[in-house]
Amino acid sequence: MQKTSNFARRLCNLPVTEGMVQEMRQVFVDNPLMQAALMDPTVSLQEKEGVINRLFPQEFRIFLADLAQQGGIGDIGAICDEFLRLRDERNQIIKATLTCVNEPEEEQLEKIRKFIITKYNCKKAEIEIVKDESLIGGFKLQVKDQVFDWSLNGRMQELQHSMSKKARSLTADDNSEKVISVLKEEISHFNFERNNQENGTVVRIGDGIATVYGMSHAMYGEVVVFDTGVKGLVQDIRHDSIGCILLGSDKGIKAGTRVTCTGRKAGVPVSQELLGRVVNALGEPIDGKGDFNIEEYRPIEHEAPGIAARKSVTVPLETGILAIDSMFPIGRGQRELIIGDRQTGKTSIATDTIINQKGKDVICVYVAIGQKASTIAKIVNTLTKNGAMDYTILVTATASEPAPLQYIAPYSGTAMAEFFMYQGKDVLIVYDDLSKHAVAYRALSLLLERSPGREAYPGDVFYLHSRLLERSCRLNEENGGGSITALPIIETQAGDLSAYIPTNVISITDGQIFLESDLFFSGQRPAVNVGLSVSRVGGAAQAKAMKKASGSIRIDLAQYREMAVFTQFSSDLDAATKELLDYGEGLMELLKQPLCNPLSMPEQVITLVAATNKVFLGIPTKQVKEAQLGMLKYFREDYNHIIEELENSRVLNDDLKDDILKAAKEYKSKVLSNG
Repeated sequence: MQKTSNFARRLCNLPVTEGMVQEMRQVFVDNPLMQAALMDPTVSLQEKEGVINRLFPQEFRIFLADLAQQGGIGDIGAICDEFLRLRDERNQIIKATLTCVNEPEEEQLEKIRKFIITKYNCKKAEIEIVKDESLIGGFKLQVKDQVFDWSLNGRMQELQHSMSKKARSLTADDNSEKVISVLKEEISHFNFERNNQENGTVVRIGDGIATVYGMSHAMYGEVVVFDTGVKGLVQDIRHDSIGCILLGSDKGIKAGTRVTCTGRKAGVPVSQELLGRVVNALGEPIDGKGDFNIEEYRPIEHEAPGIAARKSVTVPLETGILAIDSMFPIGRGQRELIIGDRQTGKTSIATDTIINQKGKDVICVYVAIGQKASTIAKIVNTLTKNGAMDYTILVTATASEPAPLQYIAPYSGTAMAEFFMYQGKDVLIVYDDLSKHAVAYRALSLLLERSPGREAYPGDVFYLHSRLLERSCRLNEENGGGSITALPIIETQAGDLSAYIPTNVISITDGQIFLESDLFFSGQRPAVNVGLSVSRVGGAAQAKAMKKASGSIRIDLAQYREMAVFTQFSSDLDAATKELLDYGEGLMELLKQPLCNPLSMPEQVITLVAATNKVFLGIPTKQVKEAQLGMLKYFREDYNHIIEELENSRVLNDDLKDDILKAAKEYKSKVLSNG
């Protein structure tokens, strides 16, 4: 493209007319063998210059010799077209195409010329007339990339589209009178004024990417429509073309297919009726339950709330997982990364967190990116069985779907979450996982011919995730007081936290939960690495009772890990060391938790108070988990008032702590006496 443009500019600087350039082009058209010889690398430059000197006038000889030397003779047609465009541009001449049923009179043509000259600020307008009876009446004017449609057929198509859109909002229960009144209203309010659309032409298509010539006013992220009805998204803007990602099948799209600007950014339908549904990345239901009533459309790309609109994170979002809520608390509006190798329980932590939101007035959005359809079906089944689908939306872009849909899926899910956040509600969104999202974006970027950087990812891959995760926050009361809590998931390779994508997302988020393969395979599930995991919000988003109960657990575990490594080859241990090891082993056993069995905050506090005061010492390690579950059952049956007080006050005072220890020791004595 650049070489063509350079040679066209050089041709403009030669003392040649438009007619001379057209004659030169015709010589090449009439003599294909001569053109082939000039393109043949085995023919010497002297021979090529001899042919050029015999056939072409003096003005073209040096120009064509340089073109032949650089192997550009095959682009002569494109160079001539670009020359004509540049010549018209310099002379301020605009060329237009008028499509009509009947040829207009000279007076009408003169009005159209004046319209073009005024609108495009040019000196002269040249109009080519094309007859087309399918327009029925009126005419259509194309100037550069814009189409001014004054045809009857165009008006009818717009009215049909408008009425179809309105009809989709009607339900089967609506009577005929309501249907007729709605359609009458749509016709009466239909705008029959003249409109214009900017158009382009497909130059190249393949792998879900279309390169389109024209549409000089297209915006980044704008939706464009191909003649086949498929929509695309503008992702690359260059000097003379744009790159679009297809949001559907490329069947029927080929070089020459017309593309039309819409002037709209990509958006997804949102509604209260989305709850309990499974939708694709475009917001279309795929669960077989039919359509839902659309309340509005939200743009998938939206500016994150500013600092002035935000509020500090102080309200806990409890996961129900003891290892996380006690040591790495998550607050509403926080972004906590779940990171680890494949098959270490990352998705399980996310689904358990969703299940634990039951009855807590939190709406959940689960975005599955590049997952197998069978995996998504299993997640839907798990959430349904535990009654969590009632307040959950699943947005899916499976591994079999094209990269563009995997790329927009997390943005679509965030748009749905924002719909509820701006109503003052709390939302939890899970991105599973952003590693596959980055891979999909890398594929798109390489196909769009962007320069690859580290690990072949494009330079803006950090911005890809930062602009997504910055939309998660807690709003202040003036802006509704809602929140979005994000749980992005990242998959590592052999636990490598220093890889490109993990380091990027770690730097964006407010902490990470690192799941370790060795812990997972040793039976410690969830396999949370206490040393590498962190919550940067910390105790600010923790209930006072939980904060007090879990005060020393991280230090105790760190001492246990250090001592366990130090004494692993020792056989003769003193009593204090043996007690420390037994206490640490008991803590590790208590942190194990089965799937889909979240613990409430009071149950976690009771467990931590008993554990940190060494109530479980003396119970064999393999029986500690059974003892914990039995103790919690004992509290629910005989000391339910303690659970209720913790639930209501969320504070652990000294008297309540003494009551918990008294009941726990009472249960322990019963277990040991029966034991």
